[in-house]
Amino acid sequence: MSTESLGELAAELIACRRCRRLVEWREHVAANKRAAFVGDEYWGKPVPGFGDPDARLVVIGLAPAAHGANRTGRMFTGDRSGEWLYRALHRAGFASQASSTDVGDGMVLDDAWITAPVRCVPPKNRPTPAERDNCASWFNAELDLLEKAQVFVALGEFGYRSTWRYLSGRQGEEKRPKFTHGLELDLGKITLLTSYHVSQQNTFTGRLTEGMLDDVFTTAARLLSTNTN
Repeated sequence: MSTESLGELAAELIACRRCRRLVEWREHVAANKRAAFVGDEYWGKPVPGFGDPDARLVVIGLAPAAHGANRTGRMFTGDRSGEWLYRALHRAGFASQASSTDVGDGMVLDDAWITAPVRCVPPKNRPTPAERDNCASWFNAELDLLEKAQVFVALGEFGYRSTWRYLSGRQGEEKRPKFTHGLELDLGKITLLTSYHVSQQNTFTGRLTEGMLDDVFTTAARLLSTNTN
């Protein structure tokens, strides 16, 4: 895998202004900072994927959080959702540390890559179908470059649907199993696993527990340890 290729893609991505609503919103959030981060310089641009270019595990979310990745410029970094995700990745052996606060915190991913189908923060965390489709070329190009990927973990139904579309093509939409937590789908060279998203809506209510999330990444690690491809 060429690290340079992913770097070139990221450089093109961060200049993207395809979706007027998302451009206006990400810049509005960056200019109107949350009080806790008033001293921070917000990223306020599309957020590239992050991790090991030779990753066999790909974790797929939804979109950057307003005061998380839209602030820090790194996926799932600087917010409560990221706290849950990186703790789980650390326990499973994919992350060098259990917390991720900013791009300079020393976080290193081993054999894992984190990305999302939509790269700009959407209002109310709800991108439109058109915005998803506008971003699909970035998402697909990035996944194409992750040539060693074997296991995909989709966090939430939005990430699941987008990953299914990439793996099976639009013609496979009618064959897509209904989303639920803990699916394990054998798609030939790729295994697709699903989890409820690590959003506060799920973690605060107990719909998703740390044990449930750990089970997903334990399964991912097991699959990678037994896959000889």
